[in-house]
Amino acid sequence: MATDPRSGKASGAVASSSRRVAAKCRHHAVCGGCLWQHIPYAEQLRLKAETLQTLLRSTIGGRCPPVQSVIPGSATPWGYRNKVHFVFAPGARGRGLVMGHYRRGSQTVVPVEECPVHAEAGNRCAFAIRDTLAKAGIEAVSPDLRRGILRHLVMRVAGSSPEVLATLVVAHNVRELRPAVRDILAGALAPTGLHLNIHDRPDAMLFGPATKRLAGAERVREQIGGVGYLLSPTAFFQTNVGAADAMVRVALEHTRGADRILDLYAGAGLFALALAKRGATVTAIEENGDAVADGEAGRRLNRISDASCRFVRARAEDVAAGASRRLVPASPDVVVLDPPRQGCSPMVLDWVAGALRPSGIVYVSCNPEALAVDLQALGRAQYGISLVQPIDMFPHTPHIESVVVLRRTP
Repeated sequence: MATDPRSGKASGAVASSSRRVAAKCRHHAVCGGCLWQHIPYAEQLRLKAETLQTLLRSTIGGRCPPVQSVIPGSATPWGYRNKVHFVFAPGARGRGLVMGHYRRGSQTVVPVEECPVHAEAGNRCAFAIRDTLAKAGIEAVSPDLRRGILRHLVMRVAGSSPEVLATLVVAHNVRELRPAVRDILAGALAPTGLHLNIHDRPDAMLFGPATKRLAGAERVREQIGGVGYLLSPTAFFQTNVGAADAMVRVALEHTRGADRILDLYAGAGLFALALAKRGATVTAIEENGDAVADGEAGRRLNRISDASCRFVRARAEDVAAGASRRLVPASPDVVVLDPPRQGCSPMVLDWVAGALRPSGIVYVSCNPEALAVDLQALGRAQYGISLVQPIDMFPHTPHIESVVVLRRTP
């Protein structure tokens, strides 16, 4: 049976496309990660632009301009993931250690020996850590969290330097980890920094609330478009640094002349720091404390004054409701919106489009369905779309990231 390229599910057809290519990863048939490896990369880009165009046209009609060709996030669609993530699971008969990814459509972990979309430096370090933990007899946590320790291994690999930050996510911080940690740090592939995150709750979140630096660097340094960023283990930052660079370039190009900018859902300051370094006055709103600390560290690294780029720890929804309103510019020229997958809340959109009324909005989307809903609301508030620019953050997957530029109509 053939598969639907958008979903990876069986389509019921009996013939494979003549354009189908061999998957590069030996685990492609079972791993739930990169479902599009069998599609030529140029065709992946075409499908993403076509999918986004069809969705937006069906939702907002003729107000949607032609979707631009997808910008590849990197020179090659392999080794692009600067955030490397593996899952631990018990081995045979519930003992031992397996490290891999979830099997397609399940929560069962498939042991892997390669992951071609990960940055190679992250893979090498991760597999060395796995081997050290297995040799020390450290076990993965059981589903009920009653036995074992290990949950995840997360690496942040710098694209512009040899730095690698490794974070072990464990259910419990126990003494038996100490010899293994010493061996990891003594190994030839030891990370630049090693952190321990305690996640003792039975939920699907990647990280728990407490993180401890065991050795080495507190943050990894990243360079994007001449701007330096300092990234801690658990704060969100774009997985594909090349795609992040493309996003920043689009945002910079379409905010020229804007003096006052409000950046909502700012994270560690991907857009805020670049815009401030160019000369704008930026207020960055972000609820995650680690991300705010990273943003402030990045501001100091780039020698940007606090007056030029101010980070405010707050939920965008709370600011829209009136909290910390005195810290927000009353009339920003541009608002940058970079919401999570569910998109912006109606409260935030009403506040931005109805009260702030900036001349321009730059909307950064990781979910086309949520984007379409929010663009409908902004259209009703008299904002027209001038650009829809998809960027390929995740090659070999159906995920579509995009930057949409809107202008207030008279």
